Amino acid sequence: MARLTTHVLDTAQGKPGAGMRVELYALEGDARKLEKSVWTNQDGRCDEPLLDAEAFRSGEWELVFHVGAYFCQEGVDLPHPPFLNEVPVRVSLCAGSHYHVPLLVSPWSYTTYRGS
Repeated sequence: MARLTTHVLDTAQGKPGAGMRVELYALEGDARKLEKSVWTNQDGRCDEPLLDAEAFRSGEWELVFHVGAYFCQEGVDLPHPPFLNEVPVRVSLCAGSHYHVPLLVSPWSYTTYRGS
């Protein structure tokens, strides 16, 4: 079943990234359209897929993780402005596939990959 999911792991504190805002944009040429804005749950996951089979379409997408606001709400002492504020992750998706795009993040670094 085609879908797009994500989760966030706070590697600085060794826990799920609960309460982080994640936005999903559809990209078409220079156009960028907000499709969904969600917050991660206590497990650092979204309660539903960012894209399900009905909304899924092939193309370029961008996930934007609001890590600066997350670490501020966690009480982490950040510089002003924070080194990482919004983390954009651009991906190309093909119809018919399941994509899982996790974000492992600290105030100073991040990594992502295609998960399962």
